Amino acid sequence: MTGNILGKRFVVVSFGESHGRCVGAVVDGCPAGLPLSEQDIQPLLDLRRPGQSLVTTQRREEDRVEIISGVFEGYTTGAPIAMLTWNRDVVSKDYQIVLDTPRPGHADYFARLKYGGFNDYRGGGRFSGRITAGYVMAGAVALKLLRDTLGVEVLAYTKRIAGVEARQLDIETIRRGRWLNVVRCPDQEAAKEMEEAILRARKNGDSVGGIVECIALNIPPGLGEPVFDALDADIAKALFTIPAVKGVEFGAGFRAAEMSGSQHNDPLGLVNGKIMPLTNNAGGIVGGLSTGREIVVRAVFKPASSISKPQLTLNVVKREMEEIVVTGRHDPSVVPRAVPVVEAVVGIVLADHAIRAGLIPPVLRVKEK
Repeated sequence: MTGNILGKRFVVVSFGESHGRCVGAVVDGCPAGLPLSEQDIQPLLDLRRPGQSLVTTQRREEDRVEIISGVFEGYTTGAPIAMLTWNRDVVSKDYQIVLDTPRPGHADYFARLKYGGFNDYRGGGRFSGRITAGYVMAGAVALKLLRDTLGVEVLAYTKRIAGVEARQLDIETIRRGRWLNVVRCPDQEAAKEMEEAILRARKNGDSVGGIVECIALNIPPGLGEPVFDALDADIAKALFTIPAVKGVEFGAGFRAAEMSGSQHNDPLGLVNGKIMPLTNNAGGIVGGLSTGREIVVRAVFKPASSISKPQLTLNVVKREMEEIVVTGRHDPSVVPRAVPVVEAVVGIVLADHAIRAGLIPPVLRVKEK
């Protein structure tokens, strides 16, 4: 197994580089008989697409998904589903500089060491956020599979950017309001402040980070394979594959360090006639197993590393410190475009575990003659 594969039964293989011919994903293990077309995948991919507003990179990519295998006459066949989108708007000359003077905060130098200099460094290559387009393609398949078979819904949104935090909102407000602004925040007042903070950072040649929260609803209890394939462990691993993620927490998360056991414990009770925790400080997962409550997970994103402010770096050939100004087109905050990516990878993990638990069969329907 290599580092480009995620999952055990719903398996995703990521491929492509930022400035290569294309980026995409192969999904193996999706059951036969799932209605699927490019129109099922494109809406989520559109939400990740660059160049949509001033709070994102101005790289212009159409990002039209193409399904090239695994779907026949509108249904999945049970064979691997290969999907891709072509890279069109690339300006690779901006990246020649990283060979001698690696960009601060990037993997330029460390990737060169690992792969002996054979790696595609243009645009960050495999270490670019561009490859997450493939995550979203695979995630769109997973999310549709979960909705159609189990009624599971996954909702991600921007919780915080540059210190501006959204209020605690009900599920319907989150569902209805998260796509109504360019920062993907359902709190419309906070969204305006977030947008202003990003634009200030952009004007100053800088960047800002933030938090994406993801809520998964209607999760069956008992998903997870402790100890090493615990559900929260697998979700956390998947989230950490997204470039710029530097922290993950569930439920009360790091606030649990300031709580007592009597405050943090979630007592069991009856909720709509079902036995489950009455509170949800654990974020819907206990002992690596889903509890039946909504899964609540947050991913922390660092500020984008590519900024136009002058910075110091080491010229690795001359072995002298030099000033570098990063050119090219970059996100002043990766958070808005990361929202559909978070939603996608959480969906991939949940679909994988649902299949492993036997909740989703290998054939969903028998084709009528």
